Amino acid sequence: MSRRRTGKPQTDPIPREGLRDRFWERVPLANMAPKEWEALCDGCGKCCLNKLEDPDTAEIAFTDVACRLLDDETCRCAQYEIRKQFVPDCVVLTPANIAEIAYWMPQTCAYRLLFEGKALYDWHPLISGTAETVHEAGISMRGRTVSEFDVDEEEWEDHIIEEPV
Repeated sequence: MSRRRTGKPQTDPIPREGLRDRFWERVPLANMAPKEWEALCDGCGKCCLNKLEDPDTAEIAFTDVACRLLDDETCRCAQYEIRKQFVPDCVVLTPANIAEIAYWMPQTCAYRLLFEGKALYDWHPLISGTAETVHEAGISMRGRTVSEFDVDEEEWEDHIIEEPV
């Protein structure tokens, strides 16, 4: 029961002005300023999807079942600053834990790409200059999720999606 929307341009909630020029190409993740670290987020919403992990292979399967805090239209957490108060097991990605969590992040995620020594995609807001390109490229989950309130956990396997989307 996915909702489909064409989506209208959104204001980028991540302040990307005043950053060092092309910092992601020159500054190691561990040495980024907090504002630079936050600016790496492309706004796809995939990290807020519920995932299934195979205990034997550690393979991750993404579902279209979104965290209760994900805004399906903006692909942003509705309570980002205080999300752990609502979702205690929400994973907060940091330079200190990226090595343990990178495998769990989407293949297109800037944090994972940079951790793996890869370049950002042209649609990334830091490259394109606009937060809309992630949606225009079809990378985001805009209008393609179902709330975790609407799907029993036992049914998540029925909601597995291919990654990258």
